[in-house]
Amino acid sequence: MKKIVAIGGGENGRLRPDGSHAAYETRPMDGEIVELTGKKNPHFLFIGHSQILGNQEGYFQTMRVIYERFGCICRDLKSDELEDSDTVREKIEWADIIYEGGGNTLDMIDLWKKTGFDKVLYQAWQNGKVLCGLSAGANCWFKECSSDSLRIKYGPEQPLIGMDCLGFLDGLFVPHCDEVGREESVKEILKNSKQIGLLFSNCAALEVIDDTYRVITSNAINHGIEAYAARAYWEDGEYLEERLDLSDQFKPLKSLYERNISKNKEMKKG
Repeated sequence: MKKIVAIGGGENGRLRPDGSHAAYETRPMDGEIVELTGKKNPHFLFIGHSQILGNQEGYFQTMRVIYERFGCICRDLKSDELEDSDTVREKIEWADIIYEGGGNTLDMIDLWKKTGFDKVLYQAWQNGKVLCGLSAGANCWFKECSSDSLRIKYGPEQPLIGMDCLGFLDGLFVPHCDEVGREESVKEILKNSKQIGLLFSNCAALEVIDDTYRVITSNAINHGIEAYAARAYWEDGEYLEERLDLSDQFKPLKSLYERNISKNKEMKKG
């Protein structure tokens, strides 16, 4: 089976600079990622390439603590190891779960394509390994995404951008869609894309198994919303959007990409 879990955002219990811990909001997603392996003690590989090299070890240690609680054996693959094909091959073959964290999607995708790691990930997906991640680590699996990479690199005055990703799944993925200014920016990005926009708030994730999908959510009280997901596109000069069903039942993946939203449907925002 081919398995992807793309998390729109949420805190992972990380240690803040002031010594406090952030909320742990992604527990349901992490639990499902582990469950998808079908193993008692799965092998968890953190890749973290959306962060600069100096930040990757700290991020890995946060994720190691989380996934060891679920019984995982944890390792990481740092960005400076990607030129070593033997190391890459050994760690990817070892892994049951491959998790990318949040950060700079633009530079990460560029790195993967320059080193050929994009092809390694595609084969891992074909071989049934669980590909997953949050924010940039969710963006990467789709045809396109909405990214704040320029803001990360050059400052908050930079715009969100639309960009090409790996294309394992169709759609333009939009993480953190509940945050101020995101939706208006995404409307403009979608005007120039032929993809269906897949909008996921903090504490919402898309789980895809072969040709089916469902939405997983967790408590988003710290974001002042109820977690949600939606799909959207432009048709005849009009922006159309509708919420996705939050039931536990899997649905046909092809239904995400159908252009059948009613033009008379009113959307209530989270």
